[in-house]
Amino acid sequence: MKKTNVMIGATLAAMSFSGFAAKHVPGEMIVKLKEGVNKSALTSFKSMGVELDRSIILSAETLYVVKFDSNKSMKSMTTLLSNNPNIEYAEPNFIYEIVKPIKSFSIDSYVAGVTGVDTEAYTPVDPKFRNLWGLQNTGSNDPKGGTGLAGADIDALKAWAITKGDRSVRIAVIDTGIDYNHPDLKDQMWTNTAELNGTPGVDDDGNGYVDDIHGYDFANNDGDPIDGHSHGTHCAGTIGASHNDLGVAGIMADVEFVAVKFLTDSGSGSTEGAIKSIDYATKLNVDLMSNSWGGGGRSQALQDAIQRAADKGIVFTAAAGNSSTNNDQRPHYPSNYDVKNVISVAATTSSDSLASFSCYGRRTVHIAAPGHNILSTVKNGGYATYSGTSMATPHVSGAIGLLIAQEGRMDLGELRERLMATSEPLSALRGKTINSGRLNAYNLLTDTRPTRNEPKPGNWETKMLDEVWESAHPYAHNLNVVKTFSYPGAKYIRLRVRKLDLEKGYDFLQISDKNRGIAEKVSGASVDYISEYVEGDLMTVTFKSDRSVSKWGFVIDSVDVQY
Repeated sequence: MKKTNVMIGATLAAMSFSGFAAKHVPGEMIVKLKEGVNKSALTSFKSMGVELDRSIILSAETLYVVKFDSNKSMKSMTTLLSNNPNIEYAEPNFIYEIVKPIKSFSIDSYVAGVTGVDTEAYTPVDPKFRNLWGLQNTGSNDPKGGTGLAGADIDALKAWAITKGDRSVRIAVIDTGIDYNHPDLKDQMWTNTAELNGTPGVDDDGNGYVDDIHGYDFANNDGDPIDGHSHGTHCAGTIGASHNDLGVAGIMADVEFVAVKFLTDSGSGSTEGAIKSIDYATKLNVDLMSNSWGGGGRSQALQDAIQRAADKGIVFTAAAGNSSTNNDQRPHYPSNYDVKNVISVAATTSSDSLASFSCYGRRTVHIAAPGHNILSTVKNGGYATYSGTSMATPHVSGAIGLLIAQEGRMDLGELRERLMATSEPLSALRGKTINSGRLNAYNLLTDTRPTRNEPKPGNWETKMLDEVWESAHPYAHNLNVVKTFSYPGAKYIRLRVRKLDLEKGYDFLQISDKNRGIAEKVSGASVDYISEYVEGDLMTVTFKSDRSVSKWGFVIDSVDVQY
């Protein structure tokens, strides 16, 4: 196995940043100087124990890493540097990790029974294809034996009747690297012929990177992005494992992978490595960057790197996270960056439900895709089943790759809108993603937009309540208070909460439809909060509190209705 720099993965610290604990490299900050300011300006901080350690030279700018006593408060050092008139921003060198796969196991020989295969459509003869329920779900081909729902897949077979991809489509898998010797991946790798045929140890093509034959390793700062972990290889296999009569088959039968490694073989890396990776892939002008990693806090340096990729028309898919939390309330990076090329991906199961581990967000997560019990390639030529939004993201990457192969690059905003509008609407995703939809590759290629039984954004009417519903301030323990709101003839109703302050995760307002189907549970603190809607002319709201901490409570004075 390739030697891995484990310093970053081993020396993690936690801080309160962007509202939640964020890991970072102790005693390090990334600094951007204002335009026209020389790096010598950083010497003024030496007397305060802050020293310039190294430069991060990117194609569009240069950033600097400074070091200081790791026992000092990161918050105080951030304030110290940020308040200096020569500095545009200063931020921790955050730690990012693979969006960790759930319960993996080897599957070199196991194959589930399969029924209902469409023999008329093109079907890969790769022996493990029958276990790829995300591409073709028969209802009985979950590789771990779970009960699925026939047809709850991305419609890959129908999509392949239109295109199976093209070697001209270049995708950077930014992760733990790729096993570029894997029998199912070796023919899909980008090869830098100048470096392949050049002198070892020399930057033969003059791009600033030595021996980058199949990509680059920013975890170890060398030209060998071999995967010693398996995570990146698993992602690559879902996107584009060869249709070659062995192993699995990817969504794209033809694609060109660039392996970009910044996560070590233990699965973690820094902001510095992430922005270098994105900058490298941007220089290569890849069509898409697939990113199944996250964590850290909000980084301006990382957002700027993603923006530069967007400026070149490069798509940036990103895993939404595996902590079962709401990304609207607790941001997950990089999937939460508001940049037009970012596509945030949640995970679904073979029964078309939102995976229990998946993060979600009706304002911040764009789409869901198969991400539970996903079989794909791993290091050393193997195969395994993983679960996670890490596995959902390459499904979206592969489908977009097919679209680019068919139509070429397109406006990033139009692509993202088309991806969401052509998704399969699922009741299980209502309020969980922006368009309540699961990926459908065939719909995406044909721009087929399923009818969505949902309210029109501009048609809401606000109805003031005859009597304001208000809790005591603070409210009592062990409450279970039920209110119903009835508007005969209404098609949709949603709740408006003027002010909310409940013990987060323990006390909540539960919004249900007339059949007691739960649309949303609202907790925590907010002002002018608008809930998820329910269908029909009756909405039930239940206020529940536990037996411990009480907060201020809530005030509700109106609802929104559509007829």
